[in-house]
Amino acid sequence: MKFEQVSLQLATGAILAHSVQTPSGAIKKGRVLGADEIARLAAAGIERVTAAVLETGDVGEDAAAARVAKALQGGAMHVAEPFTGRANLYADATGIVEIDAVHLRRLNGLDEGLTIATVPAFERVTRGQMIATVKVITFALTEAVVTSAEAVARDAGGLIHVRPFRAATAGLVLTRLPGTRTSLLEKRRRAIAQRLESAGSRIGDVDTVAHETEAVAAAIARMSVAGLDPIIVFAASAIVDRDDVIPAGLVAAGGTIERLGMPVDPGNLMLLGHLGDTDVIGAPSCAASPKINGFDWILERRLAGVAVTSDDVASMGLGGLLKEIVTRPQPRELPPDDGEAPDATGDAEAGESTRRAPKIAALVLAGGRSTRYGARNKLLERLDGVPLVVRTVRAALASRAAPVIVVIGHEADAVAAALSGLDVRIVHNPDFADGLSTSLKTGLAAVPPDADGALVTLGDMPRVEARHLDRLIAAFSPKEGRGIVVPVHLGKRGNPVLFARAYFQELLAIEGDTGARHIIAASASEVAEVDLATDAIFLDIDTPEALARAAKN
Repeated sequence: MKFEQVSLQLATGAILAHSVQTPSGAIKKGRVLGADEIARLAAAGIERVTAAVLETGDVGEDAAAARVAKALQGGAMHVAEPFTGRANLYADATGIVEIDAVHLRRLNGLDEGLTIATVPAFERVTRGQMIATVKVITFALTEAVVTSAEAVARDAGGLIHVRPFRAATAGLVLTRLPGTRTSLLEKRRRAIAQRLESAGSRIGDVDTVAHETEAVAAAIARMSVAGLDPIIVFAASAIVDRDDVIPAGLVAAGGTIERLGMPVDPGNLMLLGHLGDTDVIGAPSCAASPKINGFDWILERRLAGVAVTSDDVASMGLGGLLKEIVTRPQPRELPPDDGEAPDATGDAEAGESTRRAPKIAALVLAGGRSTRYGARNKLLERLDGVPLVVRTVRAALASRAAPVIVVIGHEADAVAAALSGLDVRIVHNPDFADGLSTSLKTGLAAVPPDADGALVTLGDMPRVEARHLDRLIAAFSPKEGRGIVVPVHLGKRGNPVLFARAYFQELLAIEGDTGARHIIAASASEVAEVDLATDAIFLDIDTPEALARAAKN
């Protein structure tokens, strides 16, 4: 790749390195220069631009980032479409993330133009949370670098894995001494129950026994026979030696001690053992608090099916000083019933500790009268045997947008019937005859309050595919100045368009049969253009002739 000053006469196909203001608007960095851009630059009196020129053997930034991210991908995660040389990986389940630190370091040492950042190894993650990002610093990498990165990731067998929590039914043994308050035992039971519930598990049985070796051994044995796993023992007095009551009780029950004590504070006085294939965990006294402690590190890994050996516990000292950690969600902050990550929309506190995939609703506007088409409703006309509106909705459903909201109006019953069986929310616009803006308002009113934005799609754009929608979603990031995302091809903007929630009020103020071009024009600094390299973003079916042309292509 060459990075240099390029004269306009030689700039066709070059990648603009820095945004340039022209009388007709800004040409943003990263734009591949074509005839239209070069004409605008020339009209502004610009003769040379700083640009990147790809050479044979170069892999463009988006393609390079996508390939490396795909190679990193392990279980229970997905890779978002790349944008500006960045491809993010998101968790598809709530659990623990495993990362091969050795191979990660090798990857980050291959070339300074390739960077990979992740959450800490064995971090608890929620479904939808960003767990890694691949960023290509330069506008391209050589094929040799990309191939080497893929090989390193393959050697690691998928460098990053999310290990989902498995639903477990645990046993809880509480010991008591003379004078132990019942309220203290209840506090401990509640703290353990909340930890388990936050990971999708529960307590199956609670046994309160005397703080004596024989009583502990009998309780552990009973729970093992009952199939409870893990068995958690919360002692009335801290465990300070392998011959203390709780470890001795485990051994007396026929179990073994894996590790007593851990280099994590709070949580030092933790016991990890086994009775056959059943985990037995002696909880430190700090486990009565909802705050993160070493017990959580052990319990969460085991609930996710991640092995924990004595050597693993010994390695937890690096980063094991937890007393000052305040950003991580507490165990008492249970995830919503559907497993989604906590909502971060408009909440400065939520979302600061973790980044998640944006929640984007898809609005399919399908309420118009089709006056230019003639007597028939164009949305019910078939292309490749499928009604136009069904093709559009299926693309939205196959994308990462959710929910898909379809606004109907004209011939509402017939359109709704065509969509029968599809997992969409249908809303009726009684004012459809007053123009497109009324359908937009109806659709926005149906967007869930936790959605970060809405992807506004026209019901008669049959060649727009799910992958196109996903690329728009991948580019969306209001915090990074990308609150409106528009598709482009050959320098021309098309549809659909993605709007952040911050623009909803402006969209609701639109009247008549006009669109949102004035909002986009007035928010130029917040607009991200995504080159989808397809004229599908321009193809809407307004006439029978347009449908006939589309059928031939």
